Amino acid sequence: MVPKTVVITGASSGIGEALAVELAGSGYNLTLAARNCTHLENVLSRCRDLGAKAIAVPTDVTRPEDCRNLIESTLSSFSGLDILVNNAGLAMRDRFDRITDASIFERIMAANYLGAVHCTRHALDALRRAAGLVVAISSLQGKFPFPDSTAYCASKHALQGFCDALRLDLAGTGVGVLVVSPGPVETEIHRHHVETSPEAGARSAVERHGGMPVTDCAKRIVRAIERRERDVVMTASGKVAVALRWLAPSLLDHLVVSSVRRYYRQQGAA
Repeated sequence: MVPKTVVITGASSGIGEALAVELAGSGYNLTLAARNCTHLENVLSRCRDLGAKAIAVPTDVTRPEDCRNLIESTLSSFSGLDILVNNAGLAMRDRFDRITDASIFERIMAANYLGAVHCTRHALDALRRAAGLVVAISSLQGKFPFPDSTAYCASKHALQGFCDALRLDLAGTGVGVLVVSPGPVETEIHRHHVETSPEAGARSAVERHGGMPVTDCAKRIVRAIERRERDVVMTASGKVAVALRWLAPSLLDHLVVSSVRRYYRQQGAA
């Protein structure tokens, strides 16, 4: 059987890195994309050490020409493209009325939403030929609102809406669409918030890890890919919250605010 080819954006760290390593050990061909070339090369070496055929393509998904080059490089190196994993993104945490630079909304939307749009657009013909799969690594913040997260939450809601509508547009083509919505995962994302205000920078500087081990998250994503699932919420509490969004929205608001504040207190943040 010819190995399937996967493109992973944001592959230099966190979920993207763990997913690349997990897929490399399962016999997939890989194209790894990220802005950080040094970290990307390290992940590439790990994947090749596991026996995978893999290439690295430095990519900034906020640049449409980079997204086109990513797909073209994949097709020139491998026989096709079976799976596109839109994972790249930026985080933020600050209350809306404390954000001093409104361009942050554009930056986060460009990375978390439009990057996925551009990559998917350029990959679509190849995915149609392969009856492939579009995967979006979203968040619980794409399912319901979180406090101190207007820009990030809006971008993940946009990504969720795009994928849900894309699934309808691609019905009958053989191309599937999978949205993955993790809860907190043990990655460095809390140390790489977009700077929104001096107060937010001070908070994120002292935050620590917490949540699901990133390797467990990657294994669950691989299982969802191989089963061609359409929507994965990784935690039991997340599934309950999704139901409460429609059944008791005010209760959900209260629970989410309490839970998020408790989480960040436990992480040592203000």
